[in-house]
Amino acid sequence: MKELILLRGLPGSGKSTLAKLLGDTYFEADMYFMEDGIYNFDPSGLKDAHQWCRKSVETAMRRGEDKVIVSNTFTQEWEMKPYYELAEKYGYRVFSIIVENRHGGVNEHEVPDDKLEIMKNRFEIKLL
Repeated sequence: MKELILLRGLPGSGKSTLAKLLGDTYFEADMYFMEDGIYNFDPSGLKDAHQWCRKSVETAMRRGEDKVIVSNTFTQEWEMKPYYELAEKYGYRVFSIIVENRHGGVNEHEVPDDKLEIMKNRFEIKLL
């Protein structure tokens, strides 16, 4: 069965590192801000970055990739909904994995501490 793996967690938790370990076909909104190997974040492009990420995932699914990985913060349930819809449309089983920073990872994108606290406080977990 084809699989979609959604990696969730705060910046610095290790999502990108885990995505690379899990497979070759992975996407994250941050990739949109990479230019010649340099991360150039522009908050005004965030909406476009997430749209690019979703479109990239859909393209991979249309190609029939066996495993597609998405590594984004996904602090709220609604942020994952478009990916669940794509998975249903293309016949993918979905796994949502919360990645915790228990390895001393660093916040490579230098998200300020006050923003990290906001993200932490809005992080939704759905338990059965």
